[in-house]
Amino acid sequence: MAQALPIQFQEHLQLAAIGIPQNAIGFNSCTLESDHYICIRETNDSGAQVVIIDLQNGNNTARRNISADSAIMNPAANIIALRAQGRTLQVFNLDLKQKLKSYVMDEDVVFWKWISDKSLGLITETSIYHWDIIDSTQAAPVKITERHVSLVGSQIINYRVDSDGKWTVLIGISQQQGRVVGNMQLYSVDRKQSQAIEGHAATFARLRLEGATMDTKLFAFSTRTGTGAKLHIVEVDAQANAPKYTKKAVDVFFPPEATNDFPVALQISDKYGILYLVTKYGFIHLYDLDSGVCIYMNRISSETIFTSTTHVASSGIMAINRKGQVLSVSVDEKTIIPYIRDNLSNISLAVSLASRAGLSGADDLYVQQFSQLIASGQYGEAARVAATSPRGILRTPQTIEQFKHLPAIAGQPSPILQYFGTLLDKGSLNRHESLELARPVLLQNKKPLLEKWLKENKLECSEELGDIVRAHDITLALSVYLRANVPAKVVACFAETGQFEKILPYCTKVGYSPDFAVLLQNIVRINTEKGAEFAAQLANHEGGALVDINKVVDIFLSQNMIQQATAFLLDALKANVPEQGHLQTRLLEINLVSAPQVADAILGNDMFSYYDKKRIAALCEKAGLLQRALEHYDDIADIKRCIVHTNVLNPDWLVQYFGAKLSVEQSLDCLREMLRVNIRQNLQVVIQIAIKYSDLLGPQRIVSLFEEFKSFEGLYYYLQSTVNLTQDPDVVLKYIQSACQVGQFTEVERICRDNSVYNPEKVKNFLKEAKLADQLPLIIVCDRFNFIHDLVLYLYQNQQFKFIETYVQMVNPSRTPAVVGGLVDVDCDESIIKGLLQSVLGQVPIEELVAEVEKRNRLKLILPFLEATMQTGSQDPALFNALAKIYIDSNNNPEKFLRENNLYNSLVVGKYCEKRDPYLAFIAYEKGQNDLELVYITNENSMFKHQARYLVARADEDLWSAVLDESNIHRRQLIDQVVATAVPESSSPEDVSVAVKAFMAADLPIELIELLEKIILEPSPFNDNENLQNLLILTAIKADKAKVMDYIERLDNYDATDIAQIAIENGLYEEAFNIFKKQKSHTEAIGVLVDHLMSLDRAEAYAEKVDLPEVWSYLGQAQLKGLRINDAIESYIRANDASNYQEVIDIASHAGRDEELVKFLVLARKTIREPVVDSQLLLSYARIGKLPEFEELLSGPNVADVESVGDKLFEEGNYDAAKVLYRSVSNWAKLASTLVYLGDYQAAVDSARKAGSVKVWKQVNAACIAKKEFRLAQICGLNLIVHAEELQDLVRTYENNGYFDELIGLLEQGLGLERAHMGMFTELAILYSKYHPERMMEHLKLFWSRINIPKAIRACEDAHLWPELVFLYCHYDEWDNAALSIMEHAADAFEHSAFKDIVVKVANLEIYYRAVNFYLAEQPQLLTDLLTALSPRIDVARVVKMFQKSDNLPLIKPFLAAVQQQNNGVVNNAYHDLLIEEEDYKSLRDSVDQFDNFDPLELAKRLEAHDLIFFRQIAGRIYRNNKKWHESIELCKTDKLYKDAIETAAVSGKVEVAEELLRYFVETGNKECYGAMLYTCYDLVREDVVSELNWRYGLEDFTMPYHINKRREQQSKFKALEAFVEEQKKKAHEGQQQDGGMLGGPILGGNSRLLLTQGGIMGGL
Repeated sequence: MAQALPIQFQEHLQLAAIGIPQNAIGFNSCTLESDHYICIRETNDSGAQVVIIDLQNGNNTARRNISADSAIMNPAANIIALRAQGRTLQVFNLDLKQKLKSYVMDEDVVFWKWISDKSLGLITETSIYHWDIIDSTQAAPVKITERHVSLVGSQIINYRVDSDGKWTVLIGISQQQGRVVGNMQLYSVDRKQSQAIEGHAATFARLRLEGATMDTKLFAFSTRTGTGAKLHIVEVDAQANAPKYTKKAVDVFFPPEATNDFPVALQISDKYGILYLVTKYGFIHLYDLDSGVCIYMNRISSETIFTSTTHVASSGIMAINRKGQVLSVSVDEKTIIPYIRDNLSNISLAVSLASRAGLSGADDLYVQQFSQLIASGQYGEAARVAATSPRGILRTPQTIEQFKHLPAIAGQPSPILQYFGTLLDKGSLNRHESLELARPVLLQNKKPLLEKWLKENKLECSEELGDIVRAHDITLALSVYLRANVPAKVVACFAETGQFEKILPYCTKVGYSPDFAVLLQNIVRINTEKGAEFAAQLANHEGGALVDINKVVDIFLSQNMIQQATAFLLDALKANVPEQGHLQTRLLEINLVSAPQVADAILGNDMFSYYDKKRIAALCEKAGLLQRALEHYDDIADIKRCIVHTNVLNPDWLVQYFGAKLSVEQSLDCLREMLRVNIRQNLQVVIQIAIKYSDLLGPQRIVSLFEEFKSFEGLYYYLQSTVNLTQDPDVVLKYIQSACQVGQFTEVERICRDNSVYNPEKVKNFLKEAKLADQLPLIIVCDRFNFIHDLVLYLYQNQQFKFIETYVQMVNPSRTPAVVGGLVDVDCDESIIKGLLQSVLGQVPIEELVAEVEKRNRLKLILPFLEATMQTGSQDPALFNALAKIYIDSNNNPEKFLRENNLYNSLVVGKYCEKRDPYLAFIAYEKGQNDLELVYITNENSMFKHQARYLVARADEDLWSAVLDESNIHRRQLIDQVVATAVPESSSPEDVSVAVKAFMAADLPIELIELLEKIILEPSPFNDNENLQNLLILTAIKADKAKVMDYIERLDNYDATDIAQIAIENGLYEEAFNIFKKQKSHTEAIGVLVDHLMSLDRAEAYAEKVDLPEVWSYLGQAQLKGLRINDAIESYIRANDASNYQEVIDIASHAGRDEELVKFLVLARKTIREPVVDSQLLLSYARIGKLPEFEELLSGPNVADVESVGDKLFEEGNYDAAKVLYRSVSNWAKLASTLVYLGDYQAAVDSARKAGSVKVWKQVNAACIAKKEFRLAQICGLNLIVHAEELQDLVRTYENNGYFDELIGLLEQGLGLERAHMGMFTELAILYSKYHPERMMEHLKLFWSRINIPKAIRACEDAHLWPELVFLYCHYDEWDNAALSIMEHAADAFEHSAFKDIVVKVANLEIYYRAVNFYLAEQPQLLTDLLTALSPRIDVARVVKMFQKSDNLPLIKPFLAAVQQQNNGVVNNAYHDLLIEEEDYKSLRDSVDQFDNFDPLELAKRLEAHDLIFFRQIAGRIYRNNKKWHESIELCKTDKLYKDAIETAAVSGKVEVAEELLRYFVETGNKECYGAMLYTCYDLVREDVVSELNWRYGLEDFTMPYHINKRREQQSKFKALEAFVEEQKKKAHEGQQQDGGMLGGPILGGNSRLLLTQGGIMGGL
């Protein structure tokens, strides 16, 4: 089974699959600011769009029509930043559809990036800015620093800021000396300093080092220079007391073929402490941040990766490549630790990473290490291992118990304290640890220490921990309970500590519901005020009351807490809902009984709506709160009982009460009851109520109410308030009547004058009946409502003349006419009337007065008054109208008055005269220019002569239009008078002109002709008037065409040109011809004959008659249009006019009249030097076969467009003539085409060569191919194939015709051309693959560098040319495909040495393993050679497992031996298996000694049972190497390998091991080994033990050398000590102390041993 990879790879999205075009997938248009959004700018036919892909919402895609240079999405929110014109910046919140900020920079922004969720980093050509989009005070970006000079000319690709904003790094790249160079600017915000660094990618990271209490800030960057690639990790902002991070500089591996690859991104995984490094070519590297070790490297994309970001969900990296793949790579938590342990053989890294990230895979290592440390007494280290164990596998109660029972070491804290101290340093304790630590701390009264740990979150809080703490400190216990979420005990603690206000918020927060009623009762007993507050909190809870409110009230009342109960209920019932009605009633009952004023205030605030209103009303009445009682009573009897006591009720409130509470009937009943009970006390209130609700109750009903109690005063004051507003006439009448009753006559006068509602008839009758002393109200009413006649009659009958004079003179003089009329009607004496008129002279409206007396036939009555008025200088038209009427009726010279007076109204007077004297009416109408009336009176009385004269003199077009309208039955009589009398009498041209226009406008042509003949043809001042003559002729043209010719002959002073044109337009062609002829306009005349009369014969005769060139030219043009070509040419010749040559040429040439055309062209060449003339002449000569003249013209001077003529002849098939023309102008291209049609191919090729045109070569080539002239076709083809765009067509032509060999020959010939290009070599390769595959390889080997390899690859695939395909893949650097092709087509393409060279260059590492499987199946004998070549690049462990699975491990034994130097565990185990199987104990022994990466105990157990002693000996060595002394010695004892046993005891360095083996030798009687033990383990065995064994077993001979040597050592030591003491004494005596003298050499000499201890004895064993 293949080794599992330490990473997880996932493809999230294909941008192309959702419609993103390929050109939009790039660094400048596609941005990935976070793993939340992808933002893409794309441009299509419909315009620019921004595409936003929400990766965390099912890849939801939104397209917005936005035109911008750049768009980037916020890392977290749906906020987009846009940049336009390089400088304009805008930020929008797309969810809120709101612009957050906008700004225009002073310089272009070349790069920008979100550096946090709320800030943008902006890079210009010179500076770096930060812009906070949330801070409203920061309108403009803030400049951070200047750009470093090292970045000048670089493309900015990234900008990073560390998490606290104190460090930034700007990254740019540039092309230098054929490679991409990276430059970075590292900037410290605090120090305001920049540093230039060479690098391509960088990031900031944080790491918690061993023993540190805070994170260490790191800066990592990677670069690739010309000499190699490095990853650097350094510490920034080092803390004084923190552990120091050792700077790392790690080599970054790049494959040999990736020469142009470089790092493009660095991303950090804070969770794992791993750096992800991504390169441009798609390679990913994983590095441990702490040690800098490369964990893994592989290629994840074959396309260029241009952007990346952190993938938060997996703590990995997300990237986009040029293909549009959205990829992510993260650590595989299940496999990374086994991978590091087994493949990298880096146990320390596996343990460190597992501990840091809490990963599985290293658990057994931790357990083993922990046990070893405990066994060796290293309790502090053991505590550290347990504290850092992944997922806390060692932090168990068993571990705590184990530490408890460990013995203490002198001078050190107890093991359990060491354990807890280590845990606290590393982090926080778990549940069991917290409990175990808290007990002794509290017992030792170290509560502050416990508080400190709680604040630092070092302890895991639980209910048990709280219970322990509660016995010592309830406040601290409360903190524990809160953290442990033990609601019941938290609430109890709050209550005990008096923190009642915190109970409810806490219960709400955690969702805990205790028995609040019991809790409240206890609180009330303890603290009344706090109890009330707590009750209010319970009742006002957001989710509803948490306690029964009745119970709460009962609790308060049981303590006689009325005020608190009231306050609680007021607060609890503030929602005012129906469900609380009974509680509202209870609240009011309590206070109405105990504190009525409180109840009154509650009711006054209108707080409640659902209580028992009837019950509360009765209580209110009983308590004397009548107002509140009325508010709640609904029964009218109850209301009437209370409402009569107005003395204790607020009047304003009572008025409002009627409107708000009572119906109309109830209101009237209550008002009646109030008047009945005490009218004096209640009248004012009743009046106020009646006034307030007059409209609602009805004025009539209120009036009836007051009348019922005979209260006129009340009625008056009520109506006084409503009379000005009411619309009821009866109400106003009642008011007038009541005012009269109470003597308010001034108010009566005011109402009569100002009110507009009352019924005037009723009021008039009432006032007449009332017979008031002052008749002014009656006068006002009659004057307002035009009861003048009744007023005059009433006053006249009652002999009140004074009031008549008063009315006329003082009240309204304008009513005098009506008064006079009334007096006339009652037959009043004329003297009284005249005197009355004289008293108001100048104030009377004359027109009304005249009308009044005129309709009574008493007009002369006022003549003195009129004359007196005229004497005052009045100019009133009515005055003079009246005088005119009187003069007319009295026949007092009226005509003179009418003609001389200008002040009368002519219309009025004229109407008055119509029946009396029509002529006087005509005079009046003429005077006032009353046109319609004048026309009417003259028509009615047949006064047409007067009417005609008036019309001519009036000269009004509208009036003329009216009288000349066809609906006028008198029109004919009027026209006769106009023609006969009015116009001849007139001498005004203007008046005559208006009359003529009127006839024209009325469309009376016959009558107009009559009029004009009268004016023009008869003697008059207008005989020679040009306009009138024109008008006469034009009118005749329209109305009487027969007279036109006569008028033309008789008249001379008219506009001939215009008249002729109009005659033509009206079809009078002969008349027009005569006009032109009379005017000698011959061209126009012949134009009429030609264009209108259509008589070319008459035109030709007329031309002969006048014989003018212009006439002949006009005739020729007409004949040409009539296709009389010969006649037209003759006419042009007689006119000697060739100006119309173009039209003649077009028509004659089209008609095929080339012979006639030649004559015209010969004429034209005499005066015209135009190319079209000479060209047509050549064309005509060629067409009629006059080649001599053709060649003569061609050879002579001419301006013909020879090439154009040749083209026409070529199109017509006249190739001989065309050939002459093309040769004359050296147009070899067209000449070649012509020769092709003439069949002269050799000449055509020669001409094509001279032409040098691709089009000609193609034409000649096609013709030669069609005629199978392959030699000539090849000549043409050689000139075509050098043009790459023509090659495909040429190949297609040959292939379609089946001329494959000829085509191949053509291309082979073309390879030697100077202009041979890649397409020729490629097409020839394709042809070889199709038709001559045996020549393909030779061609490829010679010309592979000049071939389009992708096209050739496709051809080879189609033709199944596998060796050639492999060759092309190799030369195209497609090593992956080359290797795959060889393996897939091994029969044809395999060659070992070539394959070995290829496979080491592939990029996809999986191909290595596929190649191994291929060799295993196809070439097993070459397998070792292949593996040797691949060994630097393959995963050796994976290869071993592959062969183990297929049971072919022996095949790769040489390989295993070669790679064992890597000390890989899998390799070692596999190699050991092979050696054991082959019983090669020597190689196995060497392997075990040299390499240690295997499971030694497992191997030892296997070898321990082996049949061969040599393998069991190796097992012993393994046990010895792994400090398994007992197992090793026992195994040696079994096989009698005493030498190995003695060596093991010596190596162990343990006294007990050596002495045990020594006793074994003594007990078994092996005296030689006993002696050897004394020698070998000299320093381990104790002298007393040796003496005992010597004495007991009688081993004096073997023991004596040991004793001798021991005594010798003792003597040497004594001597050395004596010498040392003497020397010290000497120094002290001399007073000298030499520093270091006492420590300068060894205390005991190093060479004092006897020969027994120097070796040699064991050599014989």
